[in-house]
Parts: sequence; structure tokens; C-alpha cells
Amino acid sequence: MPRHLIKRYAPDPKALKKHKYLRHLGTLLHDENLWHLNRRSVAGGIATGLFWAMIPIPVQMVTAALSAVFFRVNLPISVALVWLTNPITMPAVFYFNYLFGTWLLGSAPDAGEFQPSLEWFSREIGAIWAPLYLGSVVLGTLLAGLGYGLMRIYWRWNVLKRFRARIGRRPQAKPDARSDADGHRAASAHDACATPDRDRG
Repeated sequence: MPRHLIKRYAPDPKALKKHKYLRHLGTLLHDENLWHLNRRSVAGGIATGLFWAMIPIPVQMVTAALSAVFFRVNLPISVALVWLTNPITMPAVFYFNYLFGTWLLGSAPDAGEFQPSLEWFSREIGAIWAPLYLGSVVLGTLLAGLGYGLMRIYWRWNVLKRFRARIGRRPQAKPDARSDADGHRAASAHDACATPDRDRG
């Protein structure tokens, strides 16, 4: 089961509850479903995290946490995955989203020469916002669906694998010595009854 791997890399629940942006959610964070590690909760956390990671907004952690609360899925996973887009990866990821959006709209990119920096996006946002957010929402939705489906498939495969391994480790049932002895006695009695019949023949 991937639980041990998830627990190793997911943010600590206690730290998240005290986070300066998330602690304002208050009693909403008391829902046990936000911290469970099961197939639905983990897959849902991956979906919400991947979706918001693709959306160029400044409060990705908060929106991911709110989505986890709304859908009652794993909050640490949802919050952790938004960091796939960070100050290092954001420029390249969001520029790709922008290009994808222009392709969806059937228009040519009309922004200035691309520079891999957040300052470039801030300067060009007026010209690129429509294809940028369209591409981001569509790609975020696709990634969320893909992540959700793959995790559920992987989880089920892992469960079946462990089940089969457990079956393979079970000791073979040993023959019952008493049953064997009873079988031998029954066979001997049958032979003894059959012998006089042959003699009379």
C-alpha cells in the first residue's frame, strides 16, 4: 500500500493546521476525511492539487485546501501538489498554458518576447490573460482527471498484488493422518468383503 510513501512526503497535518493561511479555516479542518489515506481520499487530493497547481493565482494553497474541504479529500496531498508550480517552474509552466490557450482559441501568440520570470507575466498579463487562464483551466482539468484515474488504478493494483502475495505465503494444508487411517481401514474392509464373492465365483 502506498500509505507509507505518502506519509513520508506529505506535509505534517499538525503543521498544516497551524499554517498562517490555513488555520483560519478553523473547525473545517477537524473533518477526519481530510487526513485519511484511502483510495478515494488520496485520488481526490491528487486531483485538486494538480488542478490548482495549473492555475496562475497567488493563493494556490488556500484554494487547494478549500477544495479538499469541499470534496472531503486528503488535504495534505492537495496542498503539497500545488508546489509543482513554484517560483522556479511557474514561468515555463504558465507560458505553456498560455500557448495552449492560444491554440484552443485559434489565435497566434501576441505577447512580447517571452522571458522566464514572473515579472514578465505581470507586465504582459493584460495581453495574455484570456488564453493563459483558458489553457490553465483546461490543462488543470485534464491533469486532475488523469491523476485521479491513475491513482485509483494504481491503488487497486497494489491491493490485488498484496492480496495475491498473502495468499501465496499461506502454508499448504497438511493431510489429516486420522482421515488417511480411516481411508485405509475402509479399503481393507472392502477388500475383505469382496474376497468371498470371488471365491464363490
